[in-house]
Amino acid sequence: MTETSRLTAVRASYDAVAADYARLLGTALAEGPLDRAMLAAFAEYVRGEEGGGGRAVADLGCGPGRVTAHLDALGVRTFGVDLSPAMVAVARRTYPGLRFEVGSMTALDVADGVLGGVLAWYSTVHTPPSELPPVFAEFARVLAPGGYALVAFEAGDEQIRLEHAYGHPVDLDVYGTPPDRIAALLAGAGLAEVARLVREPDGYERSAQGLLLARKA
Repeated sequence: MTETSRLTAVRASYDAVAADYARLLGTALAEGPLDRAMLAAFAEYVRGEEGGGGRAVADLGCGPGRVTAHLDALGVRTFGVDLSPAMVAVARRTYPGLRFEVGSMTALDVADGVLGGVLAWYSTVHTPPSELPPVFAEFARVLAPGGYALVAFEAGDEQIRLEHAYGHPVDLDVYGTPPDRIAALLAGAGLAEVARLVREPDGYERSAQGLLLARKA
């Protein structure tokens, strides 16, 4: 599958599930205490002077906007970007006071070096690991010096095929990536690891989950 066809399949799949995805997940952040702790640390870092002292943060692959709204509640000026127009429409209806845009994390409509942070909350899992370097290079491009990236991902090495989700047919692959490889790929883009968390699967999760915080020099 080419990158273009893969993005088309991802967009169509999330357009199909958007309404039911949002309905089933609700608006409350359901993530556990470890995930919330990493989000809180990320928020504190980007609010600090070293992280840009209040520069905007992009929630890339924001879906229906739950995590965007959570960061906003933590005092971070956050906007969401998603490949799926249907997801963006749901986010705009649910959080009318926040900004959401349709876009791709591979080609962001953001100037160089202006963001204090980039969040990719499981939004890179549909990208083969071999295709992550340009994604992380785009993160580095838009981050200001000292800005932070937080990436949440499946911390394994298997590929799962999804053909049905949230009551709809979909065309999605989910890629697990070992934390050391994520760290190396981020470092290759100029984003040095600050901290990582790897936790055991919880609830419906099938594999260990990873969260890695990195900083642009």
